[in-house]
Amino acid sequence: MEGLSVSDISLLSVDQGGTEKLTAVSMTTASTTARQAFSYCVHQVRKYDYANYLCLLHLPPEVRKAAFVLRAFNVETAKVGDSVREPQLGVMRLVWWKEAVDGIYKKASPLEHPVVQALTSVISEQRLSKQWFSRLIESRMSDLEMTAPPFSMAEVERYAENTASVLLYLTLEAAGIRNTSADHAASHIGKAAGIGLLLRGTPVHGSRRRTYIPVDLATKYGLSQEDIYRGENREALADAVHEVASFAHAHLKHARELAGTVPKEAKIVLLPAVPAGVLLQSLEKCNFNVFDGRFQSGVYGVNPLWMQLLQRWHAFKGTY
Repeated sequence: MEGLSVSDISLLSVDQGGTEKLTAVSMTTASTTARQAFSYCVHQVRKYDYANYLCLLHLPPEVRKAAFVLRAFNVETAKVGDSVREPQLGVMRLVWWKEAVDGIYKKASPLEHPVVQALTSVISEQRLSKQWFSRLIESRMSDLEMTAPPFSMAEVERYAENTASVLLYLTLEAAGIRNTSADHAASHIGKAAGIGLLLRGTPVHGSRRRTYIPVDLATKYGLSQEDIYRGENREALADAVHEVASFAHAHLKHARELAGTVPKEAKIVLLPAVPAGVLLQSLEKCNFNVFDGRFQSGVYGVNPLWMQLLQRWHAFKGTY
């Protein structure tokens, strides 16, 4: 996939054999800078968010480019917390992203960053709402400044809503879809996906003395924060993880119950429900042990080819 251009991104798809392909069409009017910016976005999503990268391949070409840029924006802001030792440094970087987005909406010259340059083009073309970008950045800032674990699942769900669900809202908007049922389904899918990813990240979070297992649930199962950080008291930890995962599963179930009222064109945008479901199934197979190597392997615990084929099947059936 090296050397992908802006035209490649908009035409990236999956062939009949389930493998990625590029339609050989060029866009001679695209500048080198634009091609490089969009190419960077695709590579970032492929490297850091492979499960959703596979989902985006099934989107219509006119939506696919915007979706890659939005996911790349999410990757860049999510990585901030992983790249700094001091939370305040991370907050400063997120302020930079906030100012970059503000500049785009003020029609200022885009900053010298490929995602900002690509985002400038997408926001101009698709007329995306600024509120969603602001909500995502502010949520990541609050997360970095968090000095204690969330007290309840309501806080965890709110964080998932303001990050994972927001990305789906923006993608629906880019696709020109304005539908209450689609929005409701996107909200539940984002919460399911966000909660699942937070659970999967428990070992990494623990190494940084952070956790997203709520205090009230940890107390309920006799877990100390040190138990979670160190991966000790495994039976109690698995019980707590099971209860957190149950919230994610309930959101996913609710989203799928709404499928009958969701427009056909929106269902392909909601395909991230598939990897969210796979992640939760993998966790269950590992008896809710987030430190099990099987859960951390492959793509959400399954072979990448299986994930690709499963998504392709759902895309063909028009389900999520």
